[in-house]
Amino acid sequence: MYEELKKVIEGSDNIVFFGGAGVSTESGIPDFRSVDGLYNQKYKYPPETILSHSFFITRPRDFYDFYRDKMICTTAKPNKAHIALAKLEQQGKLKAVVTQNIDGLHQLAGSKTVYELHGSVLRNYCMKCRKFYGLEAVTDSNDIPKCSCGGIIKPDVVLYEEGLDDSTVEGAVRAIAKADVLIIGGTSLNVYPAAGFLNYFSGSKIVLLNKSETSFDSRADIVIRDPIGQVLGEVVGC
Repeated sequence: MYEELKKVIEGSDNIVFFGGAGVSTESGIPDFRSVDGLYNQKYKYPPETILSHSFFITRPRDFYDFYRDKMICTTAKPNKAHIALAKLEQQGKLKAVVTQNIDGLHQLAGSKTVYELHGSVLRNYCMKCRKFYGLEAVTDSNDIPKCSCGGIIKPDVVLYEEGLDDSTVEGAVRAIAKADVLIIGGTSLNVYPAAGFLNYFSGSKIVLLNKSETSFDSRADIVIRDPIGQVLGEVVGC
């Protein structure tokens, strides 16, 4: 399968990568839906509730206690998957990364065209004056982070009950629709509307790199169950 994937990559200069939490687990960032994921851990409130817009508005202190503890990992570094994808972009083969992750590791690895469907922990903004802040505004605060104007600083991430950014969606859909090869990695494909973007693909090859089965397996030309960093690292050579 590795050799087959290598041939697919070598034969295309219009690849798009669509990835989820499994891309970053090898960097030490936990996923959500696996046995050890966040959604299977016990908290005062369910993670889905804590990470909702209404919870953020009504209980911002509890939100930030959880968010700082579980959603931010300042020590995480790009793994072989991130590095391989950046290398493919530099070679002119990969046209875009479409990610459900909010950790910013693709950009840290060197990727330039990245559509962050769910935003980024690296960006934060004041809900009152819209001034933007870096990650430090959240990590350096022990309470609810506040802007100099007095407004509450909110992470630029898409919470439950919030819609995706229109321009990000348009860019992601356009890239997928134009791609010749679509590589899907580290995602259960259970999160909508993001997973529905794959239906816009009309190219020649679909590659699926995921440890567990997905609803998309039957449509894939290549399915590999090994760790994504191992696969891309070996195939791309990094």
